[in-house]
Amino acid sequence: MKTIKIHFSILAGIFLFVSCGNGTKPGKSGNVSDIDGNVYSTVTIGGQTWMTENLRTTKYNDGTAIPNVTDEAWTELKTGAFSWYNNDSAAFKSTYGAVYNWYTVHTGKLCPTGWHVPTDKEWRILTDFLGGELVAGKEMKATTGWNSNGNGIETNSSGFSAIPCGYRNYKGSYGSSGKSGYWWSSTPYYDNAWYCVMFKGDATANKFYGRTQSGFSVRCMKNR
Repeated sequence: MKTIKIHFSILAGIFLFVSCGNGTKPGKSGNVSDIDGNVYSTVTIGGQTWMTENLRTTKYNDGTAIPNVTDEAWTELKTGAFSWYNNDSAAFKSTYGAVYNWYTVHTGKLCPTGWHVPTDKEWRILTDFLGGELVAGKEMKATTGWNSNGNGIETNSSGFSAIPCGYRNYKGSYGSSGKSGYWWSSTPYYDNAWYCVMFKGDATANKFYGRTQSGFSVRCMKNR
C-alpha cells in the first residue's frame, strides 16, 4: 500500500507540473522579417503563431510600395494606403507601427510571405483560447502604455503584447492613443470589415465591424 501511495504522489506531481505548463503562459518564440527589413518577435498561443508587434511595412510582399496618405484624400480612398499615427514616423513607427486602411489587407499581400492578416474566426479562436472575449484582453495587453494607473487589467500572460496605439478614422483624424488599440481582420462584413479592439481599464478583447476606410493596426499570423 505504501508503494502505491508513493507512485500515486509522483504521478500527481507530474500531472500538476504538466497542467501548470499548459496554461496561457507565452509559448515558443521566434522572429520574422518583412520586405522592408523590419524584424518582429513572435509567440505561439494555443497553436497559432502571432507577431508580438504591430506591422510597420511600407511595401506589399511583392515589393510594391503602399501609398503613404497624410491628407484629406484618405477619406475618399478605395485602394490601399497607410500612415503613421499623427503622420509622425519618428515618434510612432517603432512603437505603434503603421495604421492601414482595410484595402491594404484585402490585397492579401500585406504580411510577409508565409504569414497573413488573421480572419475574424482566427481572432475568435485566439480569444476563446484565452478564456473568451470578456477576459482575453487582460492576458493580451502589454503591461505598459495603457494609461490605466496600475489597476492590474494588463498581465500579458499570453505574450501577445497588445499596445494602445489608437486609430485613424475614416475621415482621416487620429485619436485614442494610450487608451485603445484596434487590429484589422481580413474578414469583410457587407461594406465594412471585422476588427478586434481593446480599451484601457477593461479586460475585454471585443470584435466589431467598421468602415474599410478606417486606419487600424495589423498583427500578422503565420500560415498553418
